Amino acid sequence: MLHKMGVKSGMMYAAGIGSIGLSFVSWLTSKTAENAGLDRADRWGIFIGEWAPTFFAMGIALRIEETHSSNAQTAEREMFDSSYAEGRMPSHARM
Repeated sequence: MLHKMGVKSGMMYAAGIGSIGLSFVSWLTSKTAENAGLDRADRWGIFIGEWAPTFFAMGIALRIEETHSSNAQTAEREMFDSSYAEGRMPSHARM
């Protein structure tokens, strides 16, 4: 679904790296700006840090989808071209 919406694997990888940086920034901000203590800062850092594996997993899934769809298009194009080279109409049905 994300692939059809135009989301690329590189975007998900960038979001994963960004969430790692945001995790550190949120931890540091919570530690310095709030008077709630180190425990609360740790919770913020861990909460946002847990997003990174999800983004990386989605990036891998999108990379597989991108690779699979480009291989399928190449195979279909080769079948189409070879059918015309043999002088017959291309067909998806095998005889």
